[in-house]
Amino acid sequence: MIKNILIISSEYTGHGHKSITEALCEKFAHYEEININVIDGFSLGGKALLQIGKSYETITRNAKELWKLVWKISLAKPKLINEAIELIIRVDFLSLLNQIKPDIIISLHPNFIGSVLNILQKNSIKIPFVTLIADLVSISPQWVDSRVDYIISPTYEAKNKCMQFKFPEEKIKVLGFPVRSKFYDQQIDELHNGGSYSFDKPLNCLIMSGGDGVGNMSKIASVLLDNFNCTVNIVAGRNAAAKKRFETSLCKKYGSRVEVFGFINNIQDLMKASDIAFTRGSPNVMMEAISCNTPLVITGALPGQEEGNPDFARKHNLGVVCKDLKNIRETVSDLLADNAQRLNQIKKAQRSFANPNTSKNIIDFIVTLKN
Repeated sequence: MIKNILIISSEYTGHGHKSITEALCEKFAHYEEININVIDGFSLGGKALLQIGKSYETITRNAKELWKLVWKISLAKPKLINEAIELIIRVDFLSLLNQIKPDIIISLHPNFIGSVLNILQKNSIKIPFVTLIADLVSISPQWVDSRVDYIISPTYEAKNKCMQFKFPEEKIKVLGFPVRSKFYDQQIDELHNGGSYSFDKPLNCLIMSGGDGVGNMSKIASVLLDNFNCTVNIVAGRNAAAKKRFETSLCKKYGSRVEVFGFINNIQDLMKASDIAFTRGSPNVMMEAISCNTPLVITGALPGQEEGNPDFARKHNLGVVCKDLKNIRETVSDLLADNAQRLNQIKKAQRSFANPNTSKNIIDFIVTLKN
């Protein structure tokens, strides 16, 4: 019987890992006999490694080419990265194991799969190990290590990538992408006019770009407000400078038609009240919007792990892609044409795609695993 579970996550490398952790812990709470221990993997390396984790926001917001280089290194030298992290976290990780004595380890971050397995192997420690992939399509080889017991994949696209990395198919479980329960709501259909959009009110638009508020959100807002009967909510995230800039420029010009938010904990309320969400291809944000039945306009993606996400959304009819902001007006017009036929098709596809039982299914699988 599994009693102690160690989840290795990340607090600062975007909000996705933390959100997935929260989604799982919600369901683990139904098992009173199981103790859940969550650790930020970067904290195992002291201040230096933790600072690297915290630099994610700055790099992805201001230095995308640098992030692209980091991604290329992870593709070319995954073993080297694993060995480096292993050396940095070894002492603290072994101390942690001795303290909590986990019956199973679940890693939600690729940097703490091969590195942790190296430590376990070199110290002759046998603990079941499960990887839960937090990306949709474009996964790094660091996610795939032949020594793990199982890989839980969010999509068949990610599963196929694992198999390209020579991981056995029978050890891959496609169980979906965990989303916190607050993004699912029985009243969604009522909030969205019975599941379809109609023109009896202004178009409610939500503009965001992950928890860090990156991207040319001001330009998108201006195009929408100048060309459509709409209101716009902008989520600038932790980017306080951007929030202040939007408030100064947009609110002064458009008044109550636009509202600017910083980092908020009730983003689901804005999503559920929106008819369209404009965002980059962040997997967590995409899946949360889909759970809220909010059609997506994806305006870009981070180099590396997000590159395949726009096409994923398009393939499954979960949203449309508009990488050139010059085409925003045309894109929205197409969605609203013929009594919003395209927009409503996307809403219908999202309702078929979303699965509120994903987190439960993952937990049910994990608790059946034994030493």
